[in-house]
Amino acid sequence: MRWVFTIVAFLAVLALPAAAQELRPAYLLTGAANREVQDLSGTWTYSKDLYRTGLTDINGWVAKSRMQRYRDVDVAAEEARGGATFFEFDLDRGPQMAIPGAWNAAEPELRYYNGLIWFQRKFTPKVFDGKRVFLRFEAVNYKANIYLNGKEMGRHEGGFTPFVIEVTHALRAGENRLSVGVDSTHDAQSIPTAITDWDLFGGITRPVKLIYTPETFIDDATLTLTPERRLKGVAQLNGPRAAGQVVTVSIAGLKTTMSATTDAKGLAVFDLKAPRGLKLWSPDTPALYEVTFSTVDDRLRDRIGFRTVAVKGCQILLNGKPVFLKGVSLHEEEFGSHPARNMTEAASRALLSEIKYGLHGNYVRLSHYPHSEITLRLADEMGLLVWSEIPVYWTVDWENPAVLQKALRMQAETVFRDRNRASVILWSVGNETPVSAPRTQFHAAMADNARALDPTRLISAALLVERKGNEIYLADPLVDKLDVLAVNTYAGWYGDDPLSAVPGLQWNVPADRPLILSEFGADALAGYRDPTATHKFSEDYQAEYYRQTLKMADRMPTLNGMSPWILKDFQSPRREHPIYQDGWNRKGLLSETGVRKEAFDVLATYYQDKQP
Repeated sequence: MRWVFTIVAFLAVLALPAAAQELRPAYLLTGAANREVQDLSGTWTYSKDLYRTGLTDINGWVAKSRMQRYRDVDVAAEEARGGATFFEFDLDRGPQMAIPGAWNAAEPELRYYNGLIWFQRKFTPKVFDGKRVFLRFEAVNYKANIYLNGKEMGRHEGGFTPFVIEVTHALRAGENRLSVGVDSTHDAQSIPTAITDWDLFGGITRPVKLIYTPETFIDDATLTLTPERRLKGVAQLNGPRAAGQVVTVSIAGLKTTMSATTDAKGLAVFDLKAPRGLKLWSPDTPALYEVTFSTVDDRLRDRIGFRTVAVKGCQILLNGKPVFLKGVSLHEEEFGSHPARNMTEAASRALLSEIKYGLHGNYVRLSHYPHSEITLRLADEMGLLVWSEIPVYWTVDWENPAVLQKALRMQAETVFRDRNRASVILWSVGNETPVSAPRTQFHAAMADNARALDPTRLISAALLVERKGNEIYLADPLVDKLDVLAVNTYAGWYGDDPLSAVPGLQWNVPADRPLILSEFGADALAGYRDPTATHKFSEDYQAEYYRQTLKMADRMPTLNGMSPWILKDFQSPRREHPIYQDGWNRKGLLSETGVRKEAFDVLATYYQDKQP
């Protein structure tokens, strides 16, 4: 048996390799949801800046002052004074938008806007004498320039991971002006690149919060169950008194406490035999414990589940027992005709409930980027296993070291954010990337990085397959880096195969590791019916496609799970058939408004009948 989590591997977590340690953000604020916060969600003003005049002038120099949207200036008051000065912006009197949320859904004119938009929010902070104050953005897509009271605070690239900026010394009493330049432009060096099969949505898509902490605070804390039934973890303090501090961990309901003293760098290490009454987290019994990390200055709470994951031969083991992953893929779009990627708890719960209770699922592939923290915490609560990935999708600039560094940093930001989520069992390092030596080296570096950052979980990737006649085979050198193999297959939808031929396809894949069908699917417009089940885009064709593909799946001996493509119809500028698509990828088992198609019941019945 190959346990992914070993004692040696855990020691690697405590002392990250230098390359991995460099990827650790300056501040993590793990468990920020349970800290003293000031939510800046609500109405912000904005200003379009398609030609980027707020950053540079026509010659590429620094922008003229009359264009600088981030300036700390009352434009109306200055204009009232008269004189030679004038402005070509005024964010105080600009149009308004609800934040969080993608701008693409805010106004019809912004539906396909791709470029720079400036946002502004005025706020008055709480009294913070003796405290430190941080701005935490849960996601800004894709590049962000942050200014407070006219001063640049920081920048971030990457549309789906959090970032934290300390603003303690930049805040002032009374009203403050927060300005954020958001650039949604993607290119050959961005992750993902400019061409995808989903909507790249621009904007401040997840909450923005002010976080208040003591001068010395618990920046990061994690606790995990090892296969040897020991609870091991770390706490990282930040501040002038980080060294030599006693950190205590307590687990509510288990009468368990343990303490450790931080080293010179503020790191405390925990190791305790798991109590006999510990309930293991699983989809059937998603037990979560309130874990509290405390010091003389600070207290941090998190709800954590304890479980183990491993591979044994061609099986995936959860808590030492084989598990079949009964799931579906999911994009981060809420139900509705104009999704804004505003994943409130209600919006996320509605999607996950269709998987858990409608499909009788135990698993979700969160495609093709890190999803909201709300979604991950709900997966913990509801009992859904999770595949998580960053958007290294189709192709990137494989030979560019700077692009690889972006990928590794995004990966690190995801791992550090979600290490305490029991639901996450798989880190994926790519989706449908064409095989080449530079590409394989790129993905290998990602796989090594994931293991260095978090050896407690499994590594996978959604791979392309090749075909000769009736045989489908996997000939990707990346398999040597993976614990779980995963393939995307669309025989019967793309290509000339009749549906009747799909069950007879022969799969030639390595027999020594578990296999997941990470994608399969067919488009259907909800309500379009065809009793002959021969017309593509009909519900009947999609349902029959599922029946025949599931017959094929039953003949694959190493198959350990599946995540068909996809739960819900989602927006995609690639899909422009005026009758059936109209800007939507129609492979959902549900329409964009939540109407179940016939194939939904086909998969639900299959999962309900599927034996463990």
